Amino acid sequence: MMRLSIQLAREADGRWIAEVPELPGVMVYAASPELATARAKSLALRVIADRIDQGEAGPDLSGVTFAAA
Repeated sequence: MMRLSIQLAREADGRWIAEVPELPGVMVYAASPELATARAKSLALRVIADRIDQGEAGPDLSGVTFAAA
């Protein structure tokens, strides 16, 4: 089971940034923490799907869970 964390932070300009540290490059901006979280999950799942398509998926991809960091 792959467990991913989502780290949220608010930028000085008011935007929210969400990052999934376990997947380099998965970082998004949004107007609210809820939208940033949803976009981060969506991008993370697309990255994982791409890894599966490319044959780069490991045995830990039998399931994916998200947790707030």
